[in-house]
Amino acid sequence: MASNCIVFHPHLSLHSAATHSPKLPRLPPTSSGKFMNQFYHSFPKRCGVLSGRASSSGRFSVRKRLHEFDPHPKLTNDDLLPTIPSQRNYHWWRLASHWIGIVVGVPAYYMAGSLVDLGMAWWQGIATVVAANVILLVPLVLTGHPGTKYGISFPVLARSSFGIRGAHVPTSLSALVGCGWYGIEIWIGGEAIYLFLPNSIKQSSLSHVLPWLGTSPLEFACFMVFSLAQLAVVWKGMEGIKAFQKYAAPILMVLTSFLLVWAYVKAAGLGHMLTISSRLSTSEFWSLFFPSLTANISFWATVALNIPDFTRFAKTQRDQIIGQAGLPIFMGAFTFVGLAVTSSTQVIFGHVISNPIQLLGQIGGLTTMVLAIVGISLATMTTNIAANVVAPANALVNLSPSNFTFRRGAVFTALLSIAFQPWRLLKSSESFIYTWLVGYSALLGPIGGIVLADYYLIQRTKLSLRDLYSLRPDGAYYYSGGVNLAAMVALVIGILPVIPGFLQKVGILSSVPDAFVVIYNNAWFFSFFSAVELQPFRTHSRAHYYAVVLLEYSIVETSSL
Repeated sequence: MASNCIVFHPHLSLHSAATHSPKLPRLPPTSSGKFMNQFYHSFPKRCGVLSGRASSSGRFSVRKRLHEFDPHPKLTNDDLLPTIPSQRNYHWWRLASHWIGIVVGVPAYYMAGSLVDLGMAWWQGIATVVAANVILLVPLVLTGHPGTKYGISFPVLARSSFGIRGAHVPTSLSALVGCGWYGIEIWIGGEAIYLFLPNSIKQSSLSHVLPWLGTSPLEFACFMVFSLAQLAVVWKGMEGIKAFQKYAAPILMVLTSFLLVWAYVKAAGLGHMLTISSRLSTSEFWSLFFPSLTANISFWATVALNIPDFTRFAKTQRDQIIGQAGLPIFMGAFTFVGLAVTSSTQVIFGHVISNPIQLLGQIGGLTTMVLAIVGISLATMTTNIAANVVAPANALVNLSPSNFTFRRGAVFTALLSIAFQPWRLLKSSESFIYTWLVGYSALLGPIGGIVLADYYLIQRTKLSLRDLYSLRPDGAYYYSGGVNLAAMVALVIGILPVIPGFLQKVGILSSVPDAFVVIYNNAWFFSFFSAVELQPFRTHSRAHYYAVVLLEYSIVETSSL
């Protein structure tokens, strides 16, 4: 006789279970409390959660009633709830287009070219970029797993490792980095607006730099205009973002192809790029390679953390894995285009133009101007929305669900980005790559290490949705007053060794021991694995501890060559 109860494994998400049960209602989100109550009270009260063990008769034991899962109002709203089946509409090609939209942008255009400027051969620069993204693909896929399995965003996932209240620390650190990046991308979009303004306006007094501001009022106004245009897309929420990414990706691919074909025809081939050889000795190459590898990994470090914000919409784990697998290919291909076009400008114009915005201004013509504005706007918005808006917005929602929605979080992100003064961060390749990118990787590396070690080594990929939204002292993730002290200690230990090298890089300290320089140049690796090292003491397993130590030792030895 079939059981008349609808039951679940306690560690399966509601959505994976819902997929297999036609009886589950598909209710649109209303208010957070009402939606969750409707969702769970829709089950018969005599039905409970499966233990995952069936008796010989096929019946499942009842553990806890579904209607007892009542999320605390301080921990949830519509934006923090697990996704329901009808929201799982990301096939692998949608995630792939998501990454194309993120990759195609002005900062990525610079990456390989900056390495060539520092002395690498053209193929070494591209290989460094690809190698970094292959490495990054591992934490991306691993962190994306809980998003797809449980339908939860990164702030909710962080509760499992840092604690219900402790999760505010990693999400806030990630949000600050996202705000900085948001400002950088908005500044680049504002540059495109400024470039195509009439000369009469650009030559007015409004173009004079104000020392206290660090830029001109006109450039700052362009920055604000582009920021408002960005918010118009974000205002529609995650559904608007997904639709925007879907249609922008193919347009960006076409425009990028046009730019490459133009450079190939005008420069009579790519011979000039292919003749760029290395100007570095073996020891000089390795000294440049590791900090450059770290910088390229940290380039997407914020996305590697908040990728559950997107994989929570994936239909299956297969979709999220295949959809993300193209990242190294996309990044390698686009940096190749950037390097090829930049090197071709030496032949076409007689001097190198590394800024694509300035290049499009040099080409001239009304058609080119329109395409340039459309292309740069799309490239900047697709990168900025996915990589830099979602994480800060969700972090603010998690900080105070009753006061912040995703929209309010996005607006606050835009305002906070002004404080980072992105025009100063972009003043040189040195400050952008080796101060900004490498510096913040020391913050994000240990967060990623702690979350992954906890999810895979301690939790064994089994989370309790009920406890992720509960402030009960006996909850699985309440720890000590809502904070996991072990995770906090691991976070501090991951960050501390990098600080001396950072202070030396920004000029606060005149010199530091060579060991700290090596640590700083490999900030993401050291902070990531240092945080992971503490996890064996909670799991009583030593196997991965020795692997971590061996990897760190090999990095130090190679970097010091």
